[in-house]
Amino acid sequence: MRQHLNKALLHQFLRFAAVGLSGTGVQYLTLWMGHGVSALLSAQSASAIGYILGSVVNYVLNYFFTFGSNKSHKEAASKYFSILAVGWCINFILMGMLVEQLRWYYWFAQFFSTGIVLIWNFSGSKWWAFRHKTPTR
Repeated sequence: MRQHLNKALLHQFLRFAAVGLSGTGVQYLTLWMGHGVSALLSAQSASAIGYILGSVVNYVLNYFFTFGSNKSHKEAASKYFSILAVGWCINFILMGMLVEQLRWYYWFAQFFSTGIVLIWNFSGSKWWAFRHKTPTR
């Protein structure tokens, strides 16, 4: 039984990560265009803007594909975007600290930040935002 639960959790995490590639692609494209190509924005700001843009795409895909939620969009979206707001803060702080203070190359900093935020976002989405409602008797 426990092995089945671990396997189900792994498959759900892999679906979450696959969905996240679309949002991550938007974030990385924004980082590349805003900081790498045009140098109009700091790496921290370009990453933060891209994170917001990618979050909208990810919500719809995670609601239906990853978690098959039975919650109303009002409830699920408010919780999901609360989780993502904390993830945005984690990303913003890490990018500022790693790029501006520790002088990491911005792509290495972004890859590292993405990994940390992925774990946070999955955990919050799974166990709070999209958690299935248990039927009341």
